[in-house]
Amino acid sequence: MRTHTRPPARLKHLAAIGLGLLAAGLAQVAVAQARFYDPSNVASPSGNTTGYELYRTIGCPGQQLLGTPCPEPPVAAKPAATPAPAVKDSDGDGVPDDKDRCPGTPAGAKVDAQGCELDSDGDGVVDRLDKCPNTPAGAKVDAQGCELDSDGDGVVDRLDRCPGTPRGARVDAQGCELDSDGDGVVDRLDRCPGTPPGRKVDAQGCELDSDGDGVVDALDQCPDTPKGDKVDARGCTLASSIILRGVNFDNDSAEIRADARPILDEAVATLKRYPQLKVEVAGHTDSRASEAYNLDLSQRRAQAVVDYFVQMGIEAGRLSAKGYGESQPIADNATVEGRASNRRVELRILP
Repeated sequence: MRTHTRPPARLKHLAAIGLGLLAAGLAQVAVAQARFYDPSNVASPSGNTTGYELYRTIGCPGQQLLGTPCPEPPVAAKPAATPAPAVKDSDGDGVPDDKDRCPGTPAGAKVDAQGCELDSDGDGVVDRLDKCPNTPAGAKVDAQGCELDSDGDGVVDRLDRCPGTPRGARVDAQGCELDSDGDGVVDRLDRCPGTPPGRKVDAQGCELDSDGDGVVDALDQCPDTPKGDKVDARGCTLASSIILRGVNFDNDSAEIRADARPILDEAVATLKRYPQLKVEVAGHTDSRASEAYNLDLSQRRAQAVVDYFVQMGIEAGRLSAKGYGESQPIADNATVEGRASNRRVELRILP
């Protein structure tokens, strides 16, 4: 059996030396810690020694833990920042030159994002020059942006149904010349305005008079009158003596009745058509009363007709009045109807 012996005194001495050295090393470490490992660092962004700052304080690679810190590496100077190039806008429209599709825009003109002047109605004329804004899409315009009116009638070509209207002619809303009486001849060429509706007219807008007697076909009751014949208001050849049928008088009266006026007006029209014509107005009566009385009554009746003609514009020098009394009957005075026929007025054309 092995027995334990106490260590010799030499070993005890060595152990004591080792413990002393260890204590000295620990003391130096404490001193180093107090010097190099104080976490407070006012130069650090965090306020404590961390990261790279800690690496610096504990020495450089290859040195002892407590060696001299590495020197601060030189900081390279940062290159100066290059200033951004200035934005150039040569025409001052607010759009840089590199994006401006329409350089040289006049000062103050409104432009779009591409630097081109606005054309709100899309007619090809910029708003600054457009005298007619809001032109309908597709309409042709002039340099001022207004729709074309090629014939100058005041109706633009887009709405003009009658292009080529002569300058100065009056037109309707469709650009067509006016035809006020609707006879198919425009007012500018119509020599007979006011033609009744439905009447046939010639190229001058006047009613047709096929036989040339001065009475239009619509009123001519005697068409194909021989050329040169004088006719009455109905277009019929004048006889040497014309009875104004319907121009009757009440018994023992020389006053013209209302129903006689239309017949007398036709006679006036005939006299105006032939201004060289001279006529005698002959008055007649029936056989009642005395001959002398009837002669006077017939004269007054003839004069009443002459006075009416003069009032209607016939020159008095072309007219004469003569009463024939009961001396020239054309019917039987024994009957009521005959006596009424004998109370008459005639126009006798004088040579």
